Order: sequence, then structure tokens, then C-alpha cells
Amino acid sequence: MSVLETYLNTLATLRHATVPETSYYAALQTLLNDVGAGLRPRVQAVIHPKNTGAGIPDLGLFDENQPNDQKPARGIIEAKPVSDDLMQIAQGEQVARYVAHYGQALVTNYYQFVLVTRDAQTGLPVIEERYDIAANANAFWESVKQPRVLAQQHETALREYLMRMMRRNAPLSTPQDVAWILASYAREARARIEVSGTDLTALDTIREQLEAALGVRFEDETAEEFFRSTLVQTLFYGLFSAWVLWHEKHPGSGKFDLWRDTRRLNIPVISELFEQFSTGTVLPLSVEQILEWTTDALNRVERTAFFATFNTGAAVQYFYEPFLEAFDPELRRQLGVWYTPPEVVEYMVARVDTALKTELRIPDGLADPSVYVLDPCCGTGAYLVAVLRHIYKSLQTRDGDALAAQAVQQAMRERVFGFEILPAPFVVAHLQIGMLLSTLHAPLNQGQRAGVYLTNALNGWEPTTEPKTLLMFPELQKERDAADTVKRSRPILVILGNPPYSGFAGVAIEEERSLSQAYRTTQNPNLPRPQGQGLNDLYVRFGSTPQ
Repeated sequence: MSVLETYLNTLATLRHATVPETSYYAALQTLLNDVGAGLRPRVQAVIHPKNTGAGIPDLGLFDENQPNDQKPARGIIEAKPVSDDLMQIAQGEQVARYVAHYGQALVTNYYQFVLVTRDAQTGLPVIEERYDIAANANAFWESVKQPRVLAQQHETALREYLMRMMRRNAPLSTPQDVAWILASYAREARARIEVSGTDLTALDTIREQLEAALGVRFEDETAEEFFRSTLVQTLFYGLFSAWVLWHEKHPGSGKFDLWRDTRRLNIPVISELFEQFSTGTVLPLSVEQILEWTTDALNRVERTAFFATFNTGAAVQYFYEPFLEAFDPELRRQLGVWYTPPEVVEYMVARVDTALKTELRIPDGLADPSVYVLDPCCGTGAYLVAVLRHIYKSLQTRDGDALAAQAVQQAMRERVFGFEILPAPFVVAHLQIGMLLSTLHAPLNQGQRAGVYLTNALNGWEPTTEPKTLLMFPELQKERDAADTVKRSRPILVILGNPPYSGFAGVAIEEERSLSQAYRTTQNPNLPRPQGQGLNDLYVRFGSTPQ
């Protein structure tokens, strides 16, 4: 029996008993302690902690490293009867007094929870995150008749909500801390999108447009879940990336703004997606609320400590994998997202450069203007950035810093290309390249873009006789057309990178089937032709030659 099921059972049992309302305290304490045990340092709930100047709260949340005679470091709990109105309690004088003294209060009537914090500027109470097990008391008592069913519906989401509340006053300074909070909000957003009855017509439109642009289909239930997960992680990682760019310009002070600063992403197709989201017609308003909570969390990050973890400009690239692991480990496996050590990337780039010089007799190697380079599954852009750095170092001694930097910028626009089918790493690749060019004092001008395209690298290389589908979103249309131009008219000489280690088959692959056709034949006509699922794996298709 789960701890939430036990909690619900206890409430149902005590409902008709002739005992005071405070008898629920122990059940709530047990629930909170079970959640707090998963944190480091562990958080413990104490009933009626010592009065430190604002009265005696119902429960206090202490981390394991502090004495119980101090203020509870993680705030206090104000609990009222199930029949009471949650928001009336939260907006009352008693909670305001607690918040002024303790910093935050989690207010509950045992089936609804709301966090109240103190505004840093005014000191006044602020209503923040809320979680409801049921819409009202009658609905709760009816649902609690089946405690196991109710617990299964809310176990994961309520646990994460309570963990976020307990971590609200804790420092956010390490990549692990920030990855967890970002991923927790992303999971909450995905859950709200998937709530039965939510109108997702606009979201369906985005899916259809992406299918047409990328030449893939999200056909079945697994693929639909895959699509929504990738879209949600794109939204939240785009938010994180915009925050990183904002930090580059405001390293010491200021406050990151959700819509203002995300609109400054210089990636047209992603800016188009954010524009669609910000209109309020694509996502439920409850998801926009979660984005605002996430923005608040990013504004609480101890930025000096967080960015000190990464090399200059590397936070966007190297934070993606821990975020995806925290958000959805299974999705990470399906996407084949695995960290490639920079030493491996640099070695491969140097080896290609040497081969160009010694075997193809191209003296400048990767720096030669005639050498066209493609990473067909560029992910977060590690190989592209390494190629650009290599070009810069090759030209710097001979031409000087300024000319070498301009050559790098021109190469990234005209002959160094990356393809990526997933929007989130596509965003990261653009930002990595943009930050590198800024570091070299050769930023892209208005109207210019890096040669990284949101496209399916496994199709579209040959002109089709079918009429091209016109897309509703102009930037997505431009993205597809530009990628097709690279595929069909650029003399690609170098292909390098790290293909996805993934067997995910939720996307239709009819146009790509020829890539593994050679593996489906046998020299002995009496043997059956191989048709194993492994032949559909992405790394097989990326390593094959069209028949």
C-alpha cells in the first residue's frame, strides 16, 4: 500500500469518528515525512513546533541538519478541516502572520494544497503553486471511497508538488538541483496537457505542421506521447536556454522575464513556436502558469555558483543531457541522447582535418572554403562547434583574429551544416554556435542564421514529383525549404558526428526503408529475408547507403 493510499484511508476512517480535527495531523505528518525522506538533506515534519515569535504552527518542516528549536527551514504547514475553503484560509490574517515570520506556508484542508510565500520587495503574502486531489469536499469524500484508485491518480504528481514545496527555500546552485526543478515543472506541464478533456486542437495543428516539415508521422499512442514529450521539453529547454542568454548579458543583477526574454531567441522557427504558445491558444492556461513558476525558480538560482560548474558558454550544451535524464529517462533512451566527451569530438574533428590534408591534398583542411561539412544528426552542436573552433585556430596565426573570426562566421552560414530532427537540441545547437561567434566578436547580423536546420536527415535528398505541401507557419516553411536546398545542391564532402543510439520506431519510416534494404536480403534464396525490429533502428539507417 502506498503512503498516499494509507493517508487517504486514514482520512476516510477518521471522518465519522468522534475525534478532534487535529487527529488528521499524524496522517499528514507521515505523508510529508515520506516525501521528505527523498530529499538531501532529508526534510522532517514536526507537529506543533516551538513558537519562535508568530504563534505555534500546525506543523513545521525542518531539514535534518537543524535543531527543532529553530525556525523550520522549509516553512510551516497550516491545516484546517476538509470542509473549509482553501483560498479563504490562505488569504487570512493567520497565514499572513506565519508567512511574514517563516517565509512560506503550505496551506491545506487535507485534500487541497496551496503555497503562500513572501514577496521579496513588499513583504506581502503571495499565492503560488496549488494542487487539488479533488475539486471540492463532496467530490473528495466520494473519491476517497476508492483510495487505491485515487492514490494511483495522484501519487506521482502530488509527491513532486510536495517536494518542490520543501525545496522552495533551499539553495538552487548545482546543475542537479536546477535540472530537477526544471524537469519537475516540465513533467507537471506534460501531465496537464494530457488531462482528459483538454482542447488540444491547436497542439494538433503544430504536430501536423511538424510532420509535414520533417517528413515523419506520429501515428500511434506511443508516438503521440513521444511528440508531446519532445514538444514539452523543447518549450522548457528553450526557456532555460533563453535564461542562459539573458545571464550572459546580465551576469550580476536583473530579473529574467518569461515572454520578453524568450522572444529574443534568434532562431526563427523556435521563436514562431514560442509566439504560438504565448498567444494562449496552443497550451492550456494552466501550463502557462507552470512556465511562470519555472521562471520564478530560475530567478532564484544562485547564478555565480551554477555557471561556475561549466566552461564559459557551455551551460546550454552540457546541461541538456542531465535535464533530459531528470525529465524522462525513457524518452532520453528513445531519442538516443548520450553524452559524447569533448575529447572524443575534438579527436574526430582533428582526424578529419588531417585526412583532408594528407589524403585529399587540401592544404587548409577544414578551413578550405571548398570543404562542405555536414553533421546529419547534430544534436546540441558539439561537433559543429568543434569544427568552427578548429577552423579558427587554423586561420588565426596566418590571418589574425578578426579575419579568422569572419571566416568562421561565413563558414557556419555557407558550408558547415547541421541537421536535427528534435526541436530542443536544435535550439541548443543554435545557441552554442551563437555564443561561440559572439565570443570571437563575429556575431550573426540581423537576418543571418547558422546553417543548422530542423529537418529529417534521412529523407528529402532527391526531388519529388509530388506537389510540396504548403505549411501554415511561414518560418517552418522556410526551414524546410532551406534544408532541402542544402540536401540537393550543396557538394557535401565531409560527414561527421555521432548517430543516435536509438531503436525508437514510433515515427513512420516508409521513405527511409531503402536505407536498410541491403540488410533484408540473403545470398541464399532458400533462407527467409531478415525482417527484425533491429533493422529499423536509427543507427542502422544512419550507417547505411541508399539502394
